[in-house]
Amino acid sequence: MYMNKLAKWLMGGLILCTITLTGCNSMDDAESEVQSIELLRTSQSWNEMDLPDYPQGKPELVAVKYIIPPGKKLGWHHHVAMNHGVLVQGELTINAQDGKTKVMRAGEVVVEMVDAIHHGENRGTEPVVLYMFYLSQKDMTLTVQHPEIPLE
Repeated sequence: MYMNKLAKWLMGGLILCTITLTGCNSMDDAESEVQSIELLRTSQSWNEMDLPDYPQGKPELVAVKYIIPPGKKLGWHHHVAMNHGVLVQGELTINAQDGKTKVMRAGEVVVEMVDAIHHGENRGTEPVVLYMFYLSQKDMTLTVQHPEIPLE
C-alpha cells in the first residue's frame, strides 16, 4: 500500500515535470531569441527641423535620467548638443517657443531640438521618467537655461 501511494506521488510529480518542461520547450522562437527593434531613425528633431552637423573634435556621449514630479514645469532652455531619449514612465508635454507642442507617452522616443528654446512639463499624475542620450564633446554644455523667459 505504501509503495502504491509512493508510485502515484512519483508519477504525479513526473507528469507535472513533463508538463512544465514541455511548456518551456514550446516557447515561440521569437520569444527565445534576441530581438533588435529599431525605435527611431531620423535626421530631424520632433518639430521637423534638421539636426546640425556633428561638431569637430573628440566626441563625448552622455546619458541622463530625468525624474519630473507631477505638476512640475521645467524652465525655458535650449540644447547645444544633439540628443534623443526614451520616456519610460508618465506623460511629458514639450512646448516650443514658437507654439508647437508634443505630448510624449511612455515607450515613445523623442529627438530634442538643438539651439531652439523650449520647455517640458509633467501635466500627469505620476512622475515622468525620461532617459536622454546626448551626442556631445568634452566639457560641452548640454543645456542652456533661459530664466528671463517666464513660464505661463
